[in-house]
Amino acid sequence: MTKTFIIAEIGVNHNGSMDLARQLIDASVAAQADAVKFQTFRAEDLVTPDARKADYQVANTGDGGSQFDMLKALELTEVQFAELADYCGKVGIQFLSTPFSEAASDLLERVGVDAFKISSGDLTHLPLLAHIAQKGKPIILSTGMGDLAEVAAALAAIRAAGDPQVSLLHCVSNYPAAVEDCNLAAIDTMARAFGLPVGWSDHTEGSAISWAAVARGARIVEKHITLDHDLPGPDHRASMEPGEFRDFVAGIRAIELSIGSGIKAPTQGELKTAKVGRRSLVAARDLPAGHVLTADDIRIMRPGDGLKPAALEFVTGLRLARGVAAFKPLTTADFQAGEA
Repeated sequence: MTKTFIIAEIGVNHNGSMDLARQLIDASVAAQADAVKFQTFRAEDLVTPDARKADYQVANTGDGGSQFDMLKALELTEVQFAELADYCGKVGIQFLSTPFSEAASDLLERVGVDAFKISSGDLTHLPLLAHIAQKGKPIILSTGMGDLAEVAAALAAIRAAGDPQVSLLHCVSNYPAAVEDCNLAAIDTMARAFGLPVGWSDHTEGSAISWAAVARGARIVEKHITLDHDLPGPDHRASMEPGEFRDFVAGIRAIELSIGSGIKAPTQGELKTAKVGRRSLVAARDLPAGHVLTADDIRIMRPGDGLKPAALEFVTGLRLARGVAAFKPLTTADFQAGEA
C-alpha cells in the first residue's frame, strides 16, 4: 500500500505566537507527521467587519464577538511565515498552508510553501482556485459541503488555469463532525469519478474514523494538533494533543502494514502453525505392512504434517508398503504402487 500522507493541522492553534507555532511544529515532527499546515489570511480579505462567529467558535472561545476580531488576533506576517517555512525545512517536515485570498497565495509562493491546501469553504471560489493553479505547485483540495458537480467545476477551473498536481480530501465541515455524517464511502466515489488521490480531512473526535478511512484507501489524512485542549482559541478543543497525535500516526502506520498485498496465502508464521493446528490422516490403530486401508483404519487428527484430509478418498483401498504405528500420520512413503 502507498504510504498515507499525514498532515498535522496547526491552523491557527499558534494563537499568534511564534514560540507556540514552533513548539507545534516540533510536536508534529515528534509524532512523525509528514507535513504541518497553517492558515494564511488577512481578516480584511476574509470576513466582513460584522460577520458572526460559527456556533463552535462561540462555544470554544466563550464569547459571541465577531469573526473579524477573532481572526485579526490570529494573523501572522509574511516575515513570520518565512521563518516558519525555514524552520520546517530545518527540522525535516513539509510546510503547507491554506491561503484565503489571492494575496495570501502570493505570500506563500514567496516564502516557499511545499503545496497549497484549499479549504472546503473555497471549493466554489473559482477565481481563487485559478489564481493558485497558475503557480504550478501541488494542490490539496478539501471538498466539505460540496457535491460531485461542485468538485468537478473546481477541478475544471484548476486544470484550465495551470493543471498542477491535485489531490482531493473528503471532509465533513462540522466541528466536531458526527460519526453518522462521515460517509467514508464518498472517498471511493470521488476516486472513481475523478481518478485522483483522495484522502480524509478529519473533524471527528478521536482516531477511529481516520483509521477507517485509511483502511478503505484514503491517501492523505489531515487532523488538528494542539499542545493543550484548554488553550484559548477556536480550534484547540477539537484538536489532538501531542501524545494523542503520536498514537494517531502510529495507528495509521500499523493499518498500512496490515493491509498487505491482497494475495490470499499463508504467511511464513502460519506455515509453522499449520503443522500443529491443521489435521492430517493418521493410523487409527497399529497397521501391518501389506494391509489394505479402509475408512475405519484412518482418523483425521492433529498434527498437520501428514497427508491432508482431502487425500482420504485416494488412500482408501491402497496397500501399505510398511507398517504404521497407531496415531502416526500417514505419508506418501507408507504406500506402494497399485491397489488391492
